[in-house]
Amino acid sequence: MDGVYVGKAGPDAAGDRGWLLGHFKPSGDLRYSEDVEIKWGVHPRGERRAEWTNGEKRTALLVLISGRFRMEFPERDVVLKEQGDYVVWGRGVDHSWEAEEESIVMTVRWPSIPGYRVEPPAASG
Repeated sequence: MDGVYVGKAGPDAAGDRGWLLGHFKPSGDLRYSEDVEIKWGVHPRGERRAEWTNGEKRTALLVLISGRFRMEFPERDVVLKEQGDYVVWGRGVDHSWEAEEESIVMTVRWPSIPGYRVEPPAASG
């Protein structure tokens, strides 16, 4: 191992619900970190976060790569419309989101803390 990892965001992210780097990667993997998490989020139009965060303990940055993406905060909503639009929120600021159009976003959160995973809604059938 030469201390370098080369990947492709789409396929790599598919294995961990979009997350490329963070505490959830195996120890010893270059993508393992307790300091930061990075997500490549691909969201179809109309997709919403399953539930609001509760007791947010991280700071986060979300950057719009493509599409139109709405971040919901207790005091206001922020709509990211143009490539490169971004929003930062701090500890204690809970949130939710909705993809108003098919969207790709990159999220960086710090620190990487276990316990924030939200299970997707069960498929009806």
